[in-house]
Amino acid sequence: MIERYLTQTHFTSEEDFREHLRFRVPETFNFAYDVMDEWAKVAPEKLALLWTSERGEEVKTTFAEFKEQTDRTAAYFLSLGIGRGDKVMLILKRHYQWWLSMMALCKIGAVAIPATHMLTANDIVYRNQRASVKAIVSVNDEYVTTQILKAMPESPTVKVLVAVNSMTQKENPVPEGFHDWRAEWEAAPAFVRPGEVNTNEDTMLMYFTSGTSGEPKMVAHDHLYALGHLVTGVFWHNLDENGIHLTVADTGWGKAVWGKLYGQWFAGAAVFVYDHEKFSAEKIMRVMEKYHVTSFCAPPTIYRFMIQEDFSKYDLSALKYCTTAGEALEPAVFQKFYDLTGVEMMEGFGQTETTMTLGTFPWIKPKPGSMGKPNPQYDIKLLKPDGSPCEDGERGEICIDTSAGKPIGLFKGYYRDSELTEKVWHDNLYYTGDLAWRDEDGYYWFIGRADDVIKSSGYRIGPFEVESALMTHPAVVECAVTGVPDEIRGMVVKATVVLANEWTDKADDRLVKELQTHVKHETAPYKYPRVVEFVTALPKTISGKIRRVEIRERDRQ
Repeated sequence: MIERYLTQTHFTSEEDFREHLRFRVPETFNFAYDVMDEWAKVAPEKLALLWTSERGEEVKTTFAEFKEQTDRTAAYFLSLGIGRGDKVMLILKRHYQWWLSMMALCKIGAVAIPATHMLTANDIVYRNQRASVKAIVSVNDEYVTTQILKAMPESPTVKVLVAVNSMTQKENPVPEGFHDWRAEWEAAPAFVRPGEVNTNEDTMLMYFTSGTSGEPKMVAHDHLYALGHLVTGVFWHNLDENGIHLTVADTGWGKAVWGKLYGQWFAGAAVFVYDHEKFSAEKIMRVMEKYHVTSFCAPPTIYRFMIQEDFSKYDLSALKYCTTAGEALEPAVFQKFYDLTGVEMMEGFGQTETTMTLGTFPWIKPKPGSMGKPNPQYDIKLLKPDGSPCEDGERGEICIDTSAGKPIGLFKGYYRDSELTEKVWHDNLYYTGDLAWRDEDGYYWFIGRADDVIKSSGYRIGPFEVESALMTHPAVVECAVTGVPDEIRGMVVKATVVLANEWTDKADDRLVKELQTHVKHETAPYKYPRVVEFVTALPKTISGKIRRVEIRERDRQ
């Protein structure tokens, strides 16, 4: 499959990859037709989706079966009045119907807006109004459907509501005002492919960012975004047609399409799904053992929980390749997981606005904690505030040079916000807002968001560096580092810390001093937190990301 879209499909070294990665871009590309339906033609009996749940359900779907199901779903959506360009919000957790909906919307040229099930009514109103959402397809959970119905009086563009029961909810009635997927889907008319579905430039997918520094932004991606993830699945995840890949991610966030959809199916691998409500390392490892998962991707936090398990109780011998992203990986976690499995974790980095921009590819030796090296799909620049390039060891902002045109995988812009788009993307440069430094071997190391950097006594201190140091102390469960005003130094480093249960009764000046000394030993001494506050919880977005902006605002008040 990938030979249709790359001029060269196998690479033997970093240099080979950098020099010869070239895309063949079709005049009109549609992932559902051009990849998924093509697999149904060339390998109809091959396993495409292996879906399981903590409720004991299991569905094994071949590419031929998946084509039939997505055709039916596309016909169902058309019968509800959903068509090309319509915005459809999907609040489906990890239900099987998310995969059908994503491909069906692609087939009719509608715009998918995945969203988390944790949204409140106000969150839903904001999204409906900002994106002019026409339809919402959601799980038939009381909390979710209640929030949707509460949002309807202020959501005039929404014309269609669909509720989806899981297999064990078959008899669960849907609320008034919702279509019942299970009752109606089977009766959908035969699917007839629309005459004009999309252009490459049409919007295919929109994500609302997690809102760590303000209201969520609407990130719009065109149809070539899916093509951009070929590198994610085939080369970063190192997948082929024999792989069974599991990514731990909720479908409401961008990481789902990184690891549960586009790139994996370019490779012809089987996408493995475990539908669960609350993460449990024991449960995840049991299904990995049972279904012989060969490839695994999760944030470092998941690996931290996994290495606490007794690996002698599990047979993970099928596991051949592991990747991680979302935060930096501590060397100790990398080493222990390697000792237990013999598998090295390969890190990667990207944004909602991009596909993977930096990564540790199979021919690159991992350096635990590093984001890896640039994906040649993007022309990466590391720039100082004055716009000049950084030397090795110097801190700068990760930027993408677009002077040769918008690279495949980069977003179109922020929907209905040209001012914000222009703020981050101008003069042929997209400014990611993420700061890093590059070592002498070309590896990039994350510092933090540009607006989170603390300037103290002439030093520029990235909060991530201090947080990483604090997290190696056994007392610290979670922490957020921010700057607070100081008459002498301008700003000083403050750590807001959540303590482990066994340390909560020791939250005194002695522990503050101990944590400060610990940071001085773990990183450059000037970075240590001069202010330490113990709290029971940190303010977070609905996606679980820490809202440092809220901590800073609270301190200012």
